[in-house]
Amino acid sequence: RGAQRARAAAETRRAVAEERARIAREVHDVVAHTLSVMVIQAGAAEDVFTARPEQARESLRAIESAGRSALGELRLLLRAFRPEAGDQDEGEPTLRPGLARLDELTDAVRAAGVTVRLHREGVADGLPAAVDLAAYRIVQESLTNTLRHAGGADEVRLTLTADGERIRITVADNGRTPSARSAGAGSGRGLVGMRERVRMLGGSLRAGPAPGGGFVVEAELPTEYAS
Repeated sequence: RGAQRARAAAETRRAVAEERARIAREVHDVVAHTLSVMVIQAGAAEDVFTARPEQARESLRAIESAGRSALGELRLLLRAFRPEAGDQDEGEPTLRPGLARLDELTDAVRAAGVTVRLHREGVADGLPAAVDLAAYRIVQESLTNTLRHAGGADEVRLTLTADGERIRITVADNGRTPSARSAGAGSGRGLVGMRERVRMLGGSLRAGPAPGGGFVVEAELPTEYAS
């Protein structure tokens, strides 16, 4: 039994390390994009600095806004990763996942024969990139778990609500055999990854069997970085 616990603990540590590496690559892509925008805006400001000063000021304001966004991403990295994590950029796709691509996820699940009922309330554009990405990954992993592990599930209710300070995500399916997932709710690789993302952002996550049957994942993420 001791050896089994040790293997489970090692598996959890490996899952956390892999998720951190993936998050690091994704956030790297976000920061690199933001810095590219800043360089372009700086060049534009220099070109029109004398002839069109107001246009130059607009470029400078855009640089300031982009810089604040990049600083938020870098603070997230510094809080979450130890120096030995390393740089593992392996050429991830440049099209960053986010809630704007949510329809792609739900369409794929519907194509697999599961009805997805999506409800949005107060979800606005302009989320910090790391929050947008984490929300997408939580939904993605939850839907994947439904397809893989929810015996008999034919419906998923996905709810996204935002109040200006945080975004709430609920993914609930009607699977009739949740015992396998409930047994691994604290140690499954997918749930480990979700918990790690939520922890990094200072949010909360609950996952387990629903009282009336099925399985539910509930997450809350702050929509602003702590200073």
